[in-house]
Amino acid sequence: MGYIRKGFAKTRRLLPKMKKIIFLSICAFFVSSLMLVVALKWLPIYCTPLVFLRASEYALEGKWVSIKKDWVSIEEISPHFRKAVIASEDPKFLSHSGFDFEAIAKAIDANKRRKVKMGASTISQQTAKNVFLYPSRTFLRKGLEAYFTVLIENIWDKRRILEVYLNVIELGPGIYGAEAASQYYFNKSANNLAQGEAQLFAAILPNPRKWNPKRPTNFVLRRRNFIKRNLALLGHSYFKPTL
Repeated sequence: MGYIRKGFAKTRRLLPKMKKIIFLSICAFFVSSLMLVVALKWLPIYCTPLVFLRASEYALEGKWVSIKKDWVSIEEISPHFRKAVIASEDPKFLSHSGFDFEAIAKAIDANKRRKVKMGASTISQQTAKNVFLYPSRTFLRKGLEAYFTVLIENIWDKRRILEVYLNVIELGPGIYGAEAASQYYFNKSANNLAQGEAQLFAAILPNPRKWNPKRPTNFVLRRRNFIKRNLALLGHSYFKPTL
């Protein structure tokens, strides 16, 4: 019993130090993450956790997949591509504050009846996940995703969020960003993509390692038609003056 009492006494003495360490660690995380988000408001992003993860996966499978990734400004990406991605992934992107709560509620309700889960992540959330985090479905990762989404929505503007997103998204095995994908699939810069090509890129986003914009499946073609309808519903005025 004496050993137990001594153990409790030692623990009580250590608690204030542990609390201080935890508090300082949390403060350091908040300060460092804030500084990082502020810096990335202007700096190009050449590598993300997803790139490292995919490279590791390919290596473990015994595959050699070269990394193709280029950074370009949003002005160097076709407006067709920008609009198609918004119409495909997040039609409310220019009007919400990072989260589409209506879509989240619908996804929660639908997932109660579906085996294949439906997502409701906005472009802002996907950007936060791709740039700062690792792919996972844990509550911790989702919480951090929400935290970084709030940060970028308040520190960056919509144009910067979209610029980063279009430069880091996965568009094929080892292919990241609009410019690298445009050069690989169509031998042209992202700025010169035709409307149909841009819509096919947007159509493969749910599974870019499986689908190919040059050889679209019937499902990809149906998604392209869905994107066309969304673009018509949004109208040209929706994208002005941001895009």
